[in-house]
Amino acid sequence: MKLPLFPLQSVFFPGETVPLHIFEERYKQLINDCRKEAITFGIPVYIYDGLTYGTEVQLVEVVTTYEGGEMDVVCVARQVFKIITFDNEIDGKPYAGGIVQFLDNVNDADRAVKQEVLNGIEELYGLMGVPYSSIPLEKFNSYILAHKMGLSFEQEFELLQMPKESERLSFIKAHLLATVSVLKEVDRTKRTIEMNGDFRNFDPLDFKDFKI
Repeated sequence: MKLPLFPLQSVFFPGETVPLHIFEERYKQLINDCRKEAITFGIPVYIYDGLTYGTEVQLVEVVTTYEGGEMDVVCVARQVFKIITFDNEIDGKPYAGGIVQFLDNVNDADRAVKQEVLNGIEELYGLMGVPYSSIPLEKFNSYILAHKMGLSFEQEFELLQMPKESERLSFIKAHLLATVSVLKEVDRTKRTIEMNGDFRNFDPLDFKDFKI
């Protein structure tokens, strides 16, 4: 499929709301074309000095149009794609575009693993002292909190490329286990430091039957 492309150094996951400030002339044209022709466009992730994967987005609303033509718009992310070809201009338009191949999203999630991931997220938020709102298991998927669990930009890009929900949940679970482990160690170290210098009661050791 051929899509207009708007490269950004950002990762957007399917279902996510995407707010954009549009100021370049070519992308003003893109948004106007989306409004007139009801077309979608792709946001490929600029990473490692290249463009390989991205997310198709659909314009939902032009929130504000400024005097100079700049716009604040809201889009929603739809499907992940792999870039097959890239052109700086497409079909006589000033913006870039190319042929993309959509990834088939395989919803093979295991309920037990989903629950483990949810538990891990809740534990992470608890250790960080961040408010956590419970998410019903049937409404939870790997994309919902992907930006809110401490993944690096590179890790988010790696997650984006995974077509199977089971793979994504496994990836997130491993990240949560590692992060929670580090935070627990930091908390233990903090408590140890805070105890330093305090008067403490020590249980005397019994050496009555001790021999060398």
